[in-house]
Amino acid sequence: MSAKAFDEMNADGEVRQPYAGLGRYLEQNGPDVLEAKRREAEILFRRIGVTFAVYSDGGDPERLIPFDVVPRILSRGEWDRLAKGLEQRVRALNAFLTDVYGPQRILEAGLIPRALVLENEGYRREMVGFVPPGGVWTAISGIDMVRTGPDSFFVLEDNCRIPSGVSYMLENREASMRLLPQLCAAHRIAPVSHYPEELLETLKSLAPANCDAATPTVVVLTPGPYNSAYYEHSFLADEMGVELVEGADLFVRDEVVFMRTTAGPRRVDVIYRRVDDDWIDPEVFRPDSALGVPGLMRAYRAGNVSLANAPGAGVADDKAVYPYVPEMIRFYLGEEPILQNVQTFMCSRDDDRAHVLTNLDKLVVKLARGSGGYGMLVGPHATPAEREEFAARIRAKPDDYIAQPTLALSTVPTLAEGGLAPRHVDLRPFVLMGREVRIVPGGLTRVALREGSLVVNSSQGGGTKDTWVIEDGMFGGMAQRMGPGGMVQSMGGMTQSMPEMPPPPPRNPPPSGEEGSR
Repeated sequence: MSAKAFDEMNADGEVRQPYAGLGRYLEQNGPDVLEAKRREAEILFRRIGVTFAVYSDGGDPERLIPFDVVPRILSRGEWDRLAKGLEQRVRALNAFLTDVYGPQRILEAGLIPRALVLENEGYRREMVGFVPPGGVWTAISGIDMVRTGPDSFFVLEDNCRIPSGVSYMLENREASMRLLPQLCAAHRIAPVSHYPEELLETLKSLAPANCDAATPTVVVLTPGPYNSAYYEHSFLADEMGVELVEGADLFVRDEVVFMRTTAGPRRVDVIYRRVDDDWIDPEVFRPDSALGVPGLMRAYRAGNVSLANAPGAGVADDKAVYPYVPEMIRFYLGEEPILQNVQTFMCSRDDDRAHVLTNLDKLVVKLARGSGGYGMLVGPHATPAEREEFAARIRAKPDDYIAQPTLALSTVPTLAEGGLAPRHVDLRPFVLMGREVRIVPGGLTRVALREGSLVVNSSQGGGTKDTWVIEDGMFGGMAQRMGPGGMVQSMGGMTQSMPEMPPPPPRNPPPSGEEGSR
């Protein structure tokens, strides 16, 4: 672990205010208690079926998602500043997508290289001239952030295609409330359990104008049980009270999408798709796709169905486009960026490439279109042979790589083999954009469980934590009690429900391919 890393719990030898209550709890409960809680969490997650899939290591790819019982805590003031910046960023990304598939003003102004956008594999020419219902391209975004100091937050990546992980955010909170009831009751924690309702309202708000139903019919389109995020697909469909469908469950007639039901065909108005662009319609994209719906794009372009997120949104979260997001904010919104970008070197540029090749031991090198932590070099932790191998890759295909400084990611206390130890974390808040922007406080904290590691992806040995946003100074002074039905009630009016354990959803065997496991 870097000695320069910002410790989110301790500063100058004292526990920071948001962590005051947790500090008292940890003083009173030693490693043995936490280890017992960890084992309880494992049983809980195994019972529910909270798993993910990894296909690169051989053997059984289905694994239990690692969950650390010690929460990561943000104050309300910290969160409010982040939320304001997140909304600004997502609005700018949506404006960029509207522009590059329309008048292309930002390209005409020369603020972003034309070829970088128009020749990008994420740019879908099939979408040129099309405006999605409500003008919304990115209904669901997952913005990856890191922290390096008390007031220093950086955006690491923008996930505008099919960001995943929100089910872990919700299950982590459920686990915290079951395993740490006294600690939860002693804080005013901003709730996250209403995310499925917020998601459903966002999707409904994007229903096509000619929707003939009083309540739009929303479905979740999944590639099926062999997808790595199938647990999340089934979880969200169940929580929203909508149908989980595969491509074969839908068909298009007269440019309208219908769902096959036992009562006959039923029109579908909004599709929350968890299928990548290439596979959603064999008539337009990959003709060999058995996962999509033939004719879906015809219905979409005719304005008879909404897709969230819109095909082609991926050009906005390309790592080579990422450095230009601050300029997008200035150009489209006329505002200065609230959230900072990480300095990024484009290996396609001669000067940047020379700098990267000279400083591989100090940089993190990533595939411009990679995800899940794959195809990445963490220079300071790599061997000379690994760095030389990456240098050869960069020289051979410079357009495929970007590089960034090795940031001293903040740390939070985490249960390790020898007890509590600092581990590096990032944060993925989820931003919903329909007729309005909705952001559930907190998000998914991913933690690098290996000592010194900066890689937080679950596919690379990382885990997750519950993320609490609490009212400033609210520990010990709140009168809280257990209400009917297991509801933790606070006099401050903020509540967190504690429902009965749900029945285990379908197990999620394995292939991946979904964006957002980055």
